[in-house]
Amino acid sequence: MFKKHCSSDQKLINAINNIFGFSPKNIAPYKLACKHRSIAKSSANGYKFSNERLEFLGDAILGSIVAEYLFKKFPYKDEGFLTEMRSRIVSRSNLNSLSRRLGLNQLIETHNESKSTNSIPGDAFEAFIGAIYLDKGYEFTREVIINKIINFHIDIEELISTEVNFKSKLIEWGQKNKLDINFNLVEEEEVNNKHKLYTIDVNVGNDKLGSGKDYSIKKAEQIAAKIAWEKLTGND
Repeated sequence: MFKKHCSSDQKLINAINNIFGFSPKNIAPYKLACKHRSIAKSSANGYKFSNERLEFLGDAILGSIVAEYLFKKFPYKDEGFLTEMRSRIVSRSNLNSLSRRLGLNQLIETHNESKSTNSIPGDAFEAFIGAIYLDKGYEFTREVIINKIINFHIDIEELISTEVNFKSKLIEWGQKNKLDINFNLVEEEEVNNKHKLYTIDVNVGNDKLGSGKDYSIKKAEQIAAKIAWEKLTGND
């Protein structure tokens, strides 16, 4: 639940110190990182002040730092492994979990009707990374992410052993990019009068990007989602 708000600069400074272990030099970007677009106020030229631009910046910074970290940690792993591990670390579900674990979600200012939006905690996490970068620079941000986030809150070995849920990855990608992801049962074929072979298509927006067949609907969805994901990420 998102009940608390950034009621004062000092309260926010204390929270940042408790969560990340440092005091900000410039509190302004962190205050902006707290503001979800649902409560954004417009300027005279129509620009809405929210954490969306910081989220964009933080996403890029986080991806770069995680990529470098994995590159150095796994010197003999190929590009496919590194890409998959980075994707798991920066996935929306993982960032949502990190945000809640750190307590960042308690700092978010948002409209009541938006509190059920799944991506709010993870978006705020990326916005705070963007704020740290603007306030302290790349190297400082890198140290915070590695020493305060990855080393303490991410189990790399567990991530390696976890089976990929391509359907979840695809849905998260769609939410972030504001595209509808739909799984459609297009054929149900009876085999040997005992089993049914299901064909599932997945549409991203208006485009069919994958199709899967299996005797289980869930497995057919995973096959279709994997094909679509590989097309979207260029790994097909």
